[in-house]
Amino acid sequence: MKTIKKSAVVAMAVAVALVISQSPSFAAVDSASAAQLPASIKKSKVINVGIDATYRPNEYKDANGKAIGWDVDLFNAVALKLGVKVNYVIGTFDSIIPAIKGGKYDVGLSSFTDTKEREAQVDFANYYTAGIQWASPTGKKVNPDAACGLIVAVQTGTTEVDDLKAKSAACIKAGKKAIKMLPYDTQDQANAAVVLGRANALTADSPVTEDAVHQSKGKMQLAGAIYGAAPYGMAVAKGSTLAKAISLALTAMYKDGTYMAILNKWGVSAGAIKTFGINGATA
Repeated sequence: MKTIKKSAVVAMAVAVALVISQSPSFAAVDSASAAQLPASIKKSKVINVGIDATYRPNEYKDANGKAIGWDVDLFNAVALKLGVKVNYVIGTFDSIIPAIKGGKYDVGLSSFTDTKEREAQVDFANYYTAGIQWASPTGKKVNPDAACGLIVAVQTGTTEVDDLKAKSAACIKAGKKAIKMLPYDTQDQANAAVVLGRANALTADSPVTEDAVHQSKGKMQLAGAIYGAAPYGMAVAKGSTLAKAISLALTAMYKDGTYMAILNKWGVSAGAIKTFGINGATA
């Protein structure tokens, strides 16, 4: 996928905000979407969103510690369609789903891959498709399909953890050395592990890895092809009508051009979808 320079990130976010705010069709509340909001949100007019702001360019912090990224721009546009305000609460990735189940957050927005296992705990409003992409130190070739014995950095709680476990089990079954997984609380820490020589490679979602390679200023390179494409989902409480509200809002955004305008501004349109379903996990 296309990556973007750091100097352009804020400008892109501002441009998207201007496009949304200055176009009546983009900013107009969608009554069908808003009608599906749970009663508590209709009353408060606020959606509390748990977010792990360490997954650039999807969601991360600006210089003032505010959550930004294309995921954030996308949900801000969803909120406009629903006629509500957004309260972003920054936390760790693996704490978000438990917090949704406990009623602390209404939505989890952190590039969640929609999986059958996660669907047992929450519902997902699908909005994007991404795959898994590895990166290695520049000049050191790594093949994700032949990684036995390597040290691989990964963010805790992600689907890449499960992928590494499966690959490592296959190594052991074949009589080879296991993959040593080096888990970190944030993606930034996983990226640094490769740059500093603590790991032979890292694994993350494709847009995140591509941006990490770009931000490394030549210290990392992409390793292998993208694989395991799967849907992203905005997580909500199991059985909540909020999933339907978000899906309808995304559909309206696709029709009026808001959805593609945001993805195009951030250079991540390769993962765009046209149909916004609920719980679309395939594995």
